[in-house]
Amino acid sequence: MKVAVFVEPGKVAIREMEKPVIQKPTDAIIRIVRACVCGSDLWWYRGISTCEPERIVGHEAIGVVEATGSAVTHVRNGDFVIVPFTHGCGHCAACKAGFDGNCQNKEDERNGGYQGEYLRFTNADWALVKIPGQPQDYSDAVLNSLLTLADVMATGYHAAASAEVKSGDTVVVMGDGAVGLCGVIAAKLRGAERIIAMSRHPDRAKMAKEFGATDIVPERGDEATEKVLSLTRQAGADAVLECVGTQQSLQTAVAVARPGAIVGCVGIQHDTEIKTSDVFWRNIGLRGGIASVTTYDKNLLLQAVLNEEIQPGKVFTHRFDLTDIQAAYQAMDQRQAIKSLVIVSHE
Repeated sequence: MKVAVFVEPGKVAIREMEKPVIQKPTDAIIRIVRACVCGSDLWWYRGISTCEPERIVGHEAIGVVEATGSAVTHVRNGDFVIVPFTHGCGHCAACKAGFDGNCQNKEDERNGGYQGEYLRFTNADWALVKIPGQPQDYSDAVLNSLLTLADVMATGYHAAASAEVKSGDTVVVMGDGAVGLCGVIAAKLRGAERIIAMSRHPDRAKMAKEFGATDIVPERGDEATEKVLSLTRQAGADAVLECVGTQQSLQTAVAVARPGAIVGCVGIQHDTEIKTSDVFWRNIGLRGGIASVTTYDKNLLLQAVLNEEIQPGKVFTHRFDLTDIQAAYQAMDQRQAIKSLVIVSHE
């Protein structure tokens, strides 16, 4: 089978490898239909984070179940599924509490290969999310939105849920990448009345507006804080979605929050620090982490996509065949694409 691997910073490639097989009763083999490149992939693509050469990559996909282990009963061969990156078991304390991103029964080894033709998926019985029908039953646009439910839309929703966004709130969204844009969708879905998107890129700001943002703030640092406080009559935001993971973004997120607000953090953190005094004296809450993909998809997001209440698939602004995986990464790295769609199979 063909699968994408990391070669060196700035380079990914397609390799021919053996097709994966069932190794445990809880496994499933998935034939990938569509995949994509994540903003978090760019950390190792750019050499900021370490990655072992020839490691298979990717963590977002939709596909069709081709084989299942003996313990898998909730999905079966031929089912069309969302393939979350979280692999929750569904019965540990974390999963039962709704935090399958922190499943306590995940395999230690990396379960990559989403940017490939086939994938061995662990904890398949609960973690896979069944989609009614088959891929050919859906439009291109809906397929793209279903793909976002493997990570990016669920992660944007996790930011809003962690920040406890509720009806009537004023929300600030830090980050105008695909996660931040999905955070705008999530804030709107949860009833936010005003959504301030921090964006300095016209194409992304335009999409944020389409998704429900009411205000766009292009400033950064202290100027951004001043602008948000001015827009909120110095009150600050009721909730803040931090979807970047940098020191500046986290500091600004805390600075623009009103006393008692919660900052929902989903941006992968890189060398970030926060002084406890910065949050303590203003009663600011700070929470978040790895998204609860299966939980959110089953409880809310899948139906919202099927009902066309939300259209997060619009974040895919460029598409590529699997064999053009290097170009897919380059387009994101160079900010040509908000998010790169990878077509693996047309069936």
